[in-house]
Amino acid sequence: MPPSLEIPLESVRTDGWFERIGEGIGSFQALCDIIGTRFFGFAMITGARITALTVDRRNPDNTLVDFVVGPPDVEVDEADAQRLTLADFRRRLVAALVMEEPTGPAPTRATDIEAVQLYIGVRYLLLAPLYGYSLTRLLLADRGATLALSHDGLDQTFDLDEFRFRIRTHVREELDRVQRPGGRGSIDLGRVAEAEAFEQKREWLRIVELLGAWPAPLAIFLRTPEGQLLGAESKGMIARGLGSLGTACIQLGEIEKGEEVLRLAVQYAGDGPSAPEIFARLGESMVKDERYGEAIGPLRRAVNLGADGARVWPLLAEAFSARGRHVAAYAALVEARAAGVAEARLEQLGSRVDQALGSPLQAWKALVEG
Repeated sequence: MPPSLEIPLESVRTDGWFERIGEGIGSFQALCDIIGTRFFGFAMITGARITALTVDRRNPDNTLVDFVVGPPDVEVDEADAQRLTLADFRRRLVAALVMEEPTGPAPTRATDIEAVQLYIGVRYLLLAPLYGYSLTRLLLADRGATLALSHDGLDQTFDLDEFRFRIRTHVREELDRVQRPGGRGSIDLGRVAEAEAFEQKREWLRIVELLGAWPAPLAIFLRTPEGQLLGAESKGMIARGLGSLGTACIQLGEIEKGEEVLRLAVQYAGDGPSAPEIFARLGESMVKDERYGEAIGPLRRAVNLGADGARVWPLLAEAFSARGRHVAAYAALVEARAAGVAEARLEQLGSRVDQALGSPLQAWKALVEG
């Protein structure tokens, strides 16, 4: 196997490229205000040079965009100019950017800048700063490629394929944010079963790709009269889909985002059949994140709604114990054993609770068993 290769990325990092270009464009801020800042960046990345705008102030989506496609240093015949509404122009940009493009072979030398650019993908290098990513190192090893980066001030590490996927997801979400809210055209309930199948196979990225655009329109839709009158079955299906999406986000390290999605799922679930599972997922995430006090509420709600006791009671016992509520933890352990949880799974936590309660618990056990 070839040895691993660590490549610093200072020479290919593009931080601030968009702002630097903007300094030389007199109408930069106006174009950002009309088209959208990131969409203007998308246009530059795809080579779409805007030549004219006919602004429709009553319906901005109907603003007409005249543009030509080509590198900035190449003359383009005006006859090649195209015209689209702003809504269609944005969709065209996003469609071009989310298409997977072939990448170059893995570089063999840290000094081969062009090879590094082609391997990561020039498109991704330009998109990354638009979403707060600053790339620092590329690590090549026999098991694959890993990117070290800073995102909004936090150091993170991603597989290269996962990073590319995240960037494409950001681009799709950008379009979703500017599209007219309230409609359910993009909410295909048939995707729920597909997402659950991906969940069984632990293909978390596929779930995000499938349902990642749901939360924004669904949060708005829930507050509309139509959303309030939505049938219980449809609400339950939406809750299940959001449950899968929230769990996928959490598994991919986006805990805060995942829990926001699960809270939205709670609103759609109500007290329906999908509610126990949603509350259990939310509480489980909080336990794994060691936020035991927050976890108790969702887990108790899950139990009260009929969630699987073998799953929820051990989590509740752990949360109670971590918060020093050892009597409640002991009661949860009793319920967990009654639900069929193997003693080996509860042994360590049980010992900790027994030690915390000490002689009063032993006296109580002797009274009950005697």
